[in-house]
Amino acid sequence: MANPGYGKRSMPDQSPACADDFTLLPPRERCIAGFIDHLPDGASMDVKSLAKQLPLYGQQAVGSALRTLSVAGYLRRVRCLVGEGDQVRWVFRTFWSRTARDNEWWSSRLAPERREAAPSSAVQPPPSCTPSEDPAPAAEAPVSPVVPQQRAPEPAPVADGIPSPAYLALAQLGRTDPRLALSAADCAVLEARAAEWLARGVTVDYLTHALTSGLPARVGSPVGLVRRRLVDKIPPYVPEAAVPPAPGETVRRAMMECTKCGVPGRPEALPDGLCGPCGRPDASQHVGSPAGSLGESDVRARAGHVRELLRSR
Repeated sequence: MANPGYGKRSMPDQSPACADDFTLLPPRERCIAGFIDHLPDGASMDVKSLAKQLPLYGQQAVGSALRTLSVAGYLRRVRCLVGEGDQVRWVFRTFWSRTARDNEWWSSRLAPERREAAPSSAVQPPPSCTPSEDPAPAAEAPVSPVVPQQRAPEPAPVADGIPSPAYLALAQLGRTDPRLALSAADCAVLEARAAEWLARGVTVDYLTHALTSGLPARVGSPVGLVRRRLVDKIPPYVPEAAVPPAPGETVRRAMMECTKCGVPGRPEALPDGLCGPCGRPDASQHVGSPAGSLGESDVRARAGHVRELLRSR
């Protein structure tokens, strides 16, 4: 375990653990990702500590795997300034998500500044801000994730058999306009796409109005029309506006850092958790020829044979 305030921090709204996690990763990254996912919050996440616990891989292999996991959207590293008055220090944390996220999602969760109430206040920080610096992670209200467009949408969570707001909004479409009457199966299929709208900050009324406005006189396939509108009319993501700190609140500084070299920067300056030099391919590394390609001598021999054939004609 790392010192209090350091180490692994799990992000909210992760999909349940299953045997198919990390199956799209290479074998080395899949092994290290599975090991990290089973570590408790507060565990050491530096390269040396991980290499000691993974006898199959050295420090360089672990460092390369962490870089790959950062590009794939599973982790980010952040520096946070903690303390009061003159007694402040930088702490380094690694935020982990079993569900791969895109840069937009990470930037919204790991804002460069966060606010928390003074110790005498009973107000708790909002769940969308950077997590607390206490060693034990605070309980946070679930927030619907912004799903990367390159991955399949995740189903919206259902607690204790209660339908999600996205499911209820789809079920109410038929009562708002009979031309969009959907079955229970249709609502279940479209639930994840509707949840993506709500995750971007729109209300249920906004979603209903966008789906029911401007309908044709006859709708042959309500589920097809709703699916098309959910894809084509999805609203843009708008980050929350910065609110000046209230009296009795302190401002905490946090900076994301490059997963490979550790240089700090704002989230938008570190796409995939990497700075510009680390994100570019290494020009010093030799790029081998594709499998089955001809060597230089074979190419010259074949070119000479073609020239002889042309001369004979």
